[in-house]
Amino acid sequence: MEYTIETMKNSDWEQVAAIYLAGIQTGIATFQTEIPTWEAWDESHAQCCRLVARSNNEIHGWAAISPTSSRCVYAGVGEVSIYIDAACRGMGIGQALLNQLVKCSEENGYWTLQAGVLRDNEASRALHVKCGFKELGIREKLGKMPTGKWHDVVFLERRSSKVGQE
Repeated sequence: MEYTIETMKNSDWEQVAAIYLAGIQTGIATFQTEIPTWEAWDESHAQCCRLVARSNNEIHGWAAISPTSSRCVYAGVGEVSIYIDAACRGMGIGQALLNQLVKCSEENGYWTLQAGVLRDNEASRALHVKCGFKELGIREKLGKMPTGKWHDVVFLERRSSKVGQE
């Protein structure tokens, strides 16, 4: 499949939200239980580093960064979100998106990217590791789903070799 990695546009939200919802419905992608409005999502994510994998007018996956703190000392630390359309998993789209997100983050001054991945989401954990993230630890029973199931969260981090080295 041919696709390009591009900057996410506001007009992409409907397809991005559909992919996000499908991730929510797996029960192992996030503790989020419903899709936020575009306005809420837009406000909670960095204005830079929002990417989609697109072929023609169809989006196959997306990745974005959220700030981890409003404190200025953490301005270069971001939390990664990445979601791939179920029909497109295993095609290298996730790796291409995450690698491009890393590049974009470094161009925008991020020295650390982190991710909290539910322990049961082995594919996401493997993707992050493949893209240079290290598993730092496991936070046991960090969150409880509405179904009553508790989930452990694996904390992953990627330190830039280009930014924050001075």
